[in-house]
Amino acid sequence: MPIEEGKVVEGIVSSITSFGAFIQLPEGKTGLVHISEIADTYVKDIRSYIKEKDKVKVKVLTVEKNGKINLSIKQAQEIKRIVRPAEIDWNQELNKSAAGSFEDRLAKFLKDSDEKIQQLKKSTDSKRSGGYRRNENA
Repeated sequence: MPIEEGKVVEGIVSSITSFGAFIQLPEGKTGLVHISEIADTYVKDIRSYIKEKDKVKVKVLTVEKNGKINLSIKQAQEIKRIVRPAEIDWNQELNKSAAGSFEDRLAKFLKDSDEKIQQLKKSTDSKRSGGYRRNENA
C-alpha cells in the first residue's frame, strides 16, 4: 500500500527528538511527526506522550518530492472523534423540530437581536453625551 496524503496508517516510533518523532512506516519509509502535531494540547516533552517502539496511528499530511513525509498523530485521532449516528440523541433532535418552525425561530432571533442592538445603542449614546464640549463663545 503506497503512502498517500490524507491516509491514516500505523507506524512504529523509531526515534524521538526535541522537535518531533520519527515514525517507521510500512514499506520501510520514515516520516516525521512535528511536536505541534503530537497532541491537541501544548507539548513540552514528547516523551510524556509517546515512547520509542510504540505503535501509533498517524495521518499522512504531505509527501514531498524530496521524499520527506510529514505526519500527524493528533489529526489521526480526530478522525475517530466523528459522531456516529448511534451517539446522536434523536429525542433531542425531535424536540428541536417540535419547538417551532424555522420561521418561528427566525422571528425570535430577529426580535432578540433588535433588543440587543437597542441596548447597545443606549449604552453607547449615554457614554458619548458626557464627553468634552467646546466653548462656543471663543
